[in-house]
Amino acid sequence: MPHLTISGRRERIPPFPHHKVFVHRSRRFFFARSAWDHLTLGRGIALKEMARGLWHRCFVPRVLLLDPTSRCNLHCTGCWAADYGRGDELSYGMLDSILSQAEALGIEECMMSGGEPMLRKDDVLKLAAKHRRTIFGLYTNGTLVDETFVDGMARLGNLNLFLSIEGWREETDFRRGEGTFDRVVAAMDLLKSRDIGFGFSTCYHAKNWDVATSDAFLDFLREKGAWFGWLFQYVPVGSGADLSLVCPPEQRAEVKRRVEDYGRRHDFVLVDFWNTGHLVFGCAGAGTGFVHVNAHGDVEPCAFCHYSDSNLHDMTLVEALRSPFFRRFRKAQPFDANPLRGCPLMNHPDELAEVVRESGAHSTHLGAPESPEELGAKTKPVDAAWRPVAERVAAAEPAGRKRHFATMLRLLRWKKGWTDPR
Repeated sequence: MPHLTISGRRERIPPFPHHKVFVHRSRRFFFARSAWDHLTLGRGIALKEMARGLWHRCFVPRVLLLDPTSRCNLHCTGCWAADYGRGDELSYGMLDSILSQAEALGIEECMMSGGEPMLRKDDVLKLAAKHRRTIFGLYTNGTLVDETFVDGMARLGNLNLFLSIEGWREETDFRRGEGTFDRVVAAMDLLKSRDIGFGFSTCYHAKNWDVATSDAFLDFLREKGAWFGWLFQYVPVGSGADLSLVCPPEQRAEVKRRVEDYGRRHDFVLVDFWNTGHLVFGCAGAGTGFVHVNAHGDVEPCAFCHYSDSNLHDMTLVEALRSPFFRRFRKAQPFDANPLRGCPLMNHPDELAEVVRESGAHSTHLGAPESPEELGAKTKPVDAAWRPVAERVAAAEPAGRKRHFATMLRLLRWKKGWTDPR
């Protein structure tokens, strides 16, 4: 029986598909030391993905990211959700169909975002009850979590929450609105009382990075019952993006150092999404590791990359994974030999523009379309400043970590040649 150390306690991980299995898998995946660790993860899930990829002639992603709705009850500063089509939703029947298609491909993990997925919480509980072989996780602002929903989570077992929090009360309420911090903390207390191993999700930016990655704040989240945490760099996507929130290079490098140090000292699962590419494949979008379906049905490389040539109202998930845009996108991966510069949005907008143009993809910002060139005007200066720092940080990585990433790249190239249709 696998175990994890949570706040100094050795905790048992129940059998799949319990939601705590996702935490255990995340630790194995993001902190693998060899290709063997990947191939033996989760009952050989990587080998199954490759076999199914050969059968379907496409990449089979590890995780399905799914937006039940584009609506949200908050109006966070710098959030792109308001730029999506107003009121877009996937019907319960459509969500059920997408999950059934994912299960047929062998996808065992579905993460929901939005918008605010808890606006569809009754449907979420119904889906988790019906699709018992899938682990579900919701990225939520936490303000709609109540006892009835948490009791349903405890009963089902295969549903998790990742609560958005951006520091103490001042930092969280700055972007999310007055009173949000207190409501999120109340949700944490409720989840802990039901022995649900929830996670937290933090967007770090130029005005909160110091607090959000401090020992005091991370200690507080662990004490509140968090089993793990996601940290996401602020990305200036969308018409309302605030460029003053983008982290300067030395801040991002210091976040990486702090997160790795804290996780090591406390044996705690912390995933700094943009700074952890060197531990996996770099960019993992477009089916390489995950795929995103927005509330309009558009199939996108990831939740941040709002371009698509496929919609699940018109085709199947398998057909979308084989689309010209995804094939061309995967051909360009990993985008850079330095895994700390592997994001096409933040580091290679010109190449992203070429991929979009050649494949005939379009912007899915239906309310306020944004071309790759417009995005690049914001991110090119960021990358120009980050590049020398990224090279210095990558050069200082331990030799074993460099070898591991090189092995992962060879595995990725081999997998592309084996499964992607020509």
